[in-house]
Amino acid sequence: MTPPHVLLREVRDEDIRVFYEQQLDLEATQMAAFPSRDWPRFSAHWARIRQRHSNELRTIEVNGEVAGNMESYEQNGRWMLGYWLGRAYWGQGVATRALQTFLAEFTQRPVFAQVAKHNVGSQRVLEKNGFRMLGEHAVESDGFLPAVVEVELILESV
Repeated sequence: MTPPHVLLREVRDEDIRVFYEQQLDLEATQMAAFPSRDWPRFSAHWARIRQRHSNELRTIEVNGEVAGNMESYEQNGRWMLGYWLGRAYWGQGVATRALQTFLAEFTQRPVFAQVAKHNVGSQRVLEKNGFRMLGEHAVESDGFLPAVVEVELILESV
């Protein structure tokens, strides 16, 4: 089986609707421990993050189709990394290759990632790309995000 062709590109307006549909997937939201948003909140969120010029945002494309997104942003003086991959693309090495490509372009270090402890697949993607575990902590529900145990990882060098 030929591995899928993974490409990162700038986020386009039409990608936002695909991202929205992907985040409605119940299994994906449970895995990420991040609830879906309705369209007005989701589109407003993406409008805000696209306006912040320091954010690095990319669409993950697989064989010409939008598979997800990847971003890095500053939060409390630290660079954070996040990504979302549509469930149809899980288990194919797409996230690992997309992150490898992203990290070659985005060279700010250190960069941190926080992942739900039960999301072992995402932890493996980060570790395959050189991240190491810093620790774990419990996150209380804030009325939007559920209570969850998160692990924090760091990539310290290029």
